[in-house]
Amino acid sequence: MTKQRLLELLEKYEWNDFECKKAQRGVPDDAYNTVSAFANTAGGWLVFGIKDSNGSLEIVGVEMVDKVQNDFLSTLRSGDKLNRVITVKEEIIEHEGKTVLVFFIPESPRSQKPVYLKGDIRQSFIRKGSGDEKCTQTEIERFLRDSAEIRYDSEIVTEIPAENFFDEGTLRWYRRRFEEVRPGSHESLSDLDFLIEWNYVVEQEEKLAPTRAAVLLFGKGRFVRQLLPRPVLDYQRIDVKFDEHNGERRWDDRIVFEENIFQTWFGLVDKYMRMAEHPFKIDPKTLRRDDDPPDYIAFREAAINLLIHQDYGDHTRKAVIQFYLERTRFWNPGDAFATEAELLEPTEKEVRNPMIVTAFRRIGMSDQAGSGIRAIFRNWHELGNVPPKMQNNKASKDFELVLLKEALINDMQKRFQAEIGVHLSAQESDVFAYACKHGRISLLDVRKLTASTQAQARAIVERLMVQVLLKPLDDNLYDLTEAMQKRYGHFAKTTPEVETAEDNQFKEDETDKYPRSTPEVTPEVKKIIMSLQGEMSRSDIQEEMGLKDEKHFREAYLLPSIEINAIEMTIPDKPRSRNQRYRLTPKGKMLLEQIKQGKK
Repeated sequence: MTKQRLLELLEKYEWNDFECKKAQRGVPDDAYNTVSAFANTAGGWLVFGIKDSNGSLEIVGVEMVDKVQNDFLSTLRSGDKLNRVITVKEEIIEHEGKTVLVFFIPESPRSQKPVYLKGDIRQSFIRKGSGDEKCTQTEIERFLRDSAEIRYDSEIVTEIPAENFFDEGTLRWYRRRFEEVRPGSHESLSDLDFLIEWNYVVEQEEKLAPTRAAVLLFGKGRFVRQLLPRPVLDYQRIDVKFDEHNGERRWDDRIVFEENIFQTWFGLVDKYMRMAEHPFKIDPKTLRRDDDPPDYIAFREAAINLLIHQDYGDHTRKAVIQFYLERTRFWNPGDAFATEAELLEPTEKEVRNPMIVTAFRRIGMSDQAGSGIRAIFRNWHELGNVPPKMQNNKASKDFELVLLKEALINDMQKRFQAEIGVHLSAQESDVFAYACKHGRISLLDVRKLTASTQAQARAIVERLMVQVLLKPLDDNLYDLTEAMQKRYGHFAKTTPEVETAEDNQFKEDETDKYPRSTPEVTPEVKKIIMSLQGEMSRSDIQEEMGLKDEKHFREAYLLPSIEINAIEMTIPDKPRSRNQRYRLTPKGKMLLEQIKQGKK
């Protein structure tokens, strides 16, 4: 971490991967709660020498540097305080004569989670928002299930009969596909012998029994529901934009799939076929297509990813696919064991359900290891869309992928690039457009945009730096240059947006319940204005709006509303105060009245 990056982080008021402690003469005991939380979640930076006084952060420095550093590192390496040895990366930063100790706590492998304190597994912590929270019993069980040496889908189910648990139609279809891929392979075997041959049914104590994977893949409905007392998938079609969806309007079409995984896939393909943008012919039983819709690859990989990687041992949550007008959302119980950056690498990944994954690959229904996520991003980029949003939540152990039907380069961006006279390749143009929109871009963002490797992404960024369009903030983060920020800001304010046919597809009509008040009031801002009652905390506003993703809420709703002076902090001089609340400004109250009255 650079000094510049540290100072920037200290100006913010909420992080999920950054924690400060005063620690001038000794290591505070709650620092080890943070170590546990970072190790169990997605890693993070722990900084000593920072004083937090009612939300205001101040660099006070560590006075006994050698003692604090040695005590902390020796404790992490001893395995006494924590149940695992934790290896960290340490740095020393000097600022105005004061010493700050910075430690990066890496995420632990899934086989070593949970990391807990004092030999008590109940002292396991996870990182939620900007705080460390003790794990619930359900969260501990998720960690233990994922850390088991024998994977959950490989376990034997002795209470379900091996001889007749399987649905004959499903197995017949699977074997037909199997023979197409491996002609002449075991076609003479009976159904039961076929399942035994491929270890879906095994012998235990002189008795045959199916694995969990076998029941979930091929089982009759009653046996699937016996093993999995919640749906395999909840499909919903909601004919509004995502930000206009509220509790009053639920869905326009819904199917809760409680059959085996392959039967669920057949039903999902049928639904997708009926609402695809372009007519096409597809046989949901053979998956043979005469004409694929343009987004078929992204849909196929995302849907199969959801079916084969979810945590089937989690009986409290179900997988969900939601089709909105301008996006499709795939949500899964169960996080990916790899990081987001690793998911974009064309390499083998550790998976939660190896038997289920292998069953799909044997019949060509899942791409080779490591290529599925990359195929989604590549297909979506070829359609000219912004990159899919991917959130691998290590704290709540869930995975979300959102396919946004939004053009990456709009008409205004094309005119801006023409005006400043830069000559960019297609990839460079995409990266620059993204950086203009967000003001900043990470190397991971570049990889998502261009479906490139780490080295290729860095080369793209370096070419943009040579043209003085981007500047490095650290090794993996880049900002627009100051000159380009000013030029783009002026251009965006003075250039009217031109509606395209794609924009008109989702344009609000005269009967729209929430018409636009001014060009700067986004649908997200409208929604928070309508939800805010009196003075409310951030968490209360999120709960009122039904939003779970803290980062998305802050970036899409809270900060834009503050920037246009629609809402304000009750303690503006201490943005990180635990007593911080938010309320409507006079302008916000005026906008609320306009929204209620339906004024344009």
